[in-house]
Parts: sequence; structure tokens; C-alpha cells
Amino acid sequence: MSSVLTAGSFEFDPQLKLEEQTCFQVYALSRLLTKAYQPLLTPLDLTYPQYLVLLLLWEHRELTVKDLGQHLLLDSGTLTPLLKRLAQRGLVSRQRDPHDERSVRITLLPAGVALHERARHIPAQSDQQYAKSPAGLAGLRQELKQLIRRLA
Repeated sequence: MSSVLTAGSFEFDPQLKLEEQTCFQVYALSRLLTKAYQPLLTPLDLTYPQYLVLLLLWEHRELTVKDLGQHLLLDSGTLTPLLKRLAQRGLVSRQRDPHDERSVRITLLPAGVALHERARHIPAQSDQQYAKSPAGLAGLRQELKQLIRRLA
């Protein structure tokens, strides 16, 4: 007996349509947003994940890899190669905490600080793509934050 289903051998559940899946809509949006940021980040020679790390470092100046991972919902295995590339470019330094050898501190260097000025236009340019009012964008961000908190 074949385990392959033939047409008509089951009743399709309309809830399983791809277009009805919230997860797919969020996934597709994430990919499209990352793609939309590419032309904004290319002049800075940054990838989208590197930009996210720098956003946090511009705000805090120094964070541990663990702190970065918590903010970005990424594990150290994903962050480490990204941070090494930023360090090789002289944008950040990576140093073990002398009080806790397991902890690595990431510090913004002058070249990383200089990128801050060059990146100032990115949020306004990206927000223009959404065709929403500032209040609409604020509401959308709030809804997304709540969803992320529920799932994290």
C-alpha cells in the first residue's frame, strides 16, 4: 500500500492555507524588511544583523555578548562570528571580563561611533516605506513588542 496521498484522498483544512498563517506573514515581512534595509546599509558596509548590534552599542556603548543576545533574541553561536567581523573592521572591541572569564564585553570603538552619524538617516528613510503615520507606526511597534514578549 502506498503512503502517498492522491488527490481527493483527504479533505483539505482551509485553516492550513499558507496565506492564513500568521507565522508566514511575519516571516515574509521579516525577509522583506531585511531586503528593504540593504540599500540603506550598503553604503555603511553593514549587514542587517550588524546594524542591529550597532544600534544597541550606540545606545549603551558597551554590552556583554549575553546582553546583546538577550536584546536581539540571538544565541552566542550566531553573535560570535558577527561580532568578530565587526571587531576585524575596528568598529568594536571584544574583551573577556577580567572578573568573569566566561563573559565577553563588546565595546564601541571610535570608528563604530563615527558610523552613528552616517546612520542617522536610516530610521526615517525606512519608516517612509511603511506608508503609515507616525502614530500608526508607534501603534504597530507596540503590537509587535507585545507579540514578541508573549513568544520570547
